[in-house]
Amino acid sequence: MGEEGTEGTVHLLCLAASSGVPLFCRSCRGGAPARQQLPFSVIGSLNGVHMFGQNLEVQLSSARTEDTTVVWKSFHDSITLIVLSSEEGTSELRLERLLQMVFGAMVLLVGLEELTNIRNVERLKKELREALSGFAEAAGTAFGSLVVSGRVVAATESWWRLGTPEAVLLPWLVGSLPPQAARDYPVYLPHGSPTVPHRLLTLTLLPGLELCLLCGPRPPLSQLDPQLLDRWWQPVLDPLRACVPLGSRALPDGFPLHTDILGLLLLHLELKRCLFTVEPSGVQEPSPEHRRRLLRSFYTLVTATHFPPEPGSAEDKVKEVAQRTQVPRACYLVSGPEEPGTGWRLVAVQAGPRRLLLLLSAQSPTHALRGLATHTLQALSPLL
Repeated sequence: MGEEGTEGTVHLLCLAASSGVPLFCRSCRGGAPARQQLPFSVIGSLNGVHMFGQNLEVQLSSARTEDTTVVWKSFHDSITLIVLSSEEGTSELRLERLLQMVFGAMVLLVGLEELTNIRNVERLKKELREALSGFAEAAGTAFGSLVVSGRVVAATESWWRLGTPEAVLLPWLVGSLPPQAARDYPVYLPHGSPTVPHRLLTLTLLPGLELCLLCGPRPPLSQLDPQLLDRWWQPVLDPLRACVPLGSRALPDGFPLHTDILGLLLLHLELKRCLFTVEPSGVQEPSPEHRRRLLRSFYTLVTATHFPPEPGSAEDKVKEVAQRTQVPRACYLVSGPEEPGTGWRLVAVQAGPRRLLLLLSAQSPTHALRGLATHTLQALSPLL
C-alpha cells in the first residue's frame, strides 16, 4: 500500500457508512506493515467530518495539511474508505485509485451483496481480516490465463476483456495465496458479477507457474485430471518453462534493451494492458523496491499533471480531445541530487495508444532521453 511513496506513513481505514463502526484499519511505513495505529478519536473525527458534509449535501473528497493528504470515498452508501498519507509527493489521484482498488478487493473476496447489506458487522470484520490479510501482504471455460508471481504472462482474449478491477485483482489474488497443486476458489467480479460468485480454478503446471480458469458451476475440478493436462500442456513444456523467468524480468531472454534502462512501464491505453519490470538486467543499484517506488511516483505525476488519464469509453475520448487540444508527447525529470551526472533519470513518451515510462541510470545524458525512449517504445511495441 505504501511502497509507491518515499518515507512516510499510510493509514487505510474502512468503516460502515451508516454507523461509523470501523471494519478494519491498516498502516504501513516505507512499504512495510506498521504497528502504529490511529486513535479511535481521530478515526471518529475523520468519519464525522465526512458525514457532516454529506448531511449538508456537500461531498468532501480530499484535504491536505502541512504534511498529510487525506482522501475519503464512499461506496454504495454502505462502505466508507479513508486513506491518510504523509509520503513525499503523494497525490489525491493515486490515493483515490488506491481506495477504488481496496474496495474492488473487498468485492472480489466477499461479494457486493455482503458489503451493501451489512447485517453482522463483527462477522464481516472477521471475514475481511482473514480474507484481506494474505491479499494485503502481496498488496496478485473461455477465461484462462497463465500467471507467474502474480503476473499474467499469457491469456485468452476473454480474460483480457475482463473489467479493470478484476483484471488487476485476480492475478494479485493468485500471487498472494499459498502454493497449492490445485484450487477451487469462489470469487465475485467487482465489475462483471458483484453479487453472483464465480469459481477461480488454479492448477500448478510448473513450480511458480499456474494455470487459472474463471468459470461457473462447471467444470468440476475433478474433471481436470492429469491425462487432460498432459494432453494439452506436455507438448508445450519448453515454452512453459520459458514463462517462469518472465515473472521478474517480464521480457524474453535476449530482448535488446539499452544498458542505462533500470526499469520500465509500457501501457497500451486501448487494450488496457501493461508491461512492467524493474529487473531488466543484473544491475544492483538502486534496489528493485526503490525502482518500483520511483516509477510509480513518476506515473502518478505524469498522469495527474502532464498526460491525460486513460480514457474509458469512446465518449470519454471525445471529451478528452475537446478539453485538451495540446497533449504533451514527452516529459522527463531527474530524481535526486542536482549536480551534473547524478540523480536517476525518468522519461515518459506517448505515441498513439502506447505510453512508455523509463527509469534510467544517472549516466544517461538528458539531451538523449527522448530519443532513447522513442527507440525503446518502437522495440517494445510488438510485445504489446
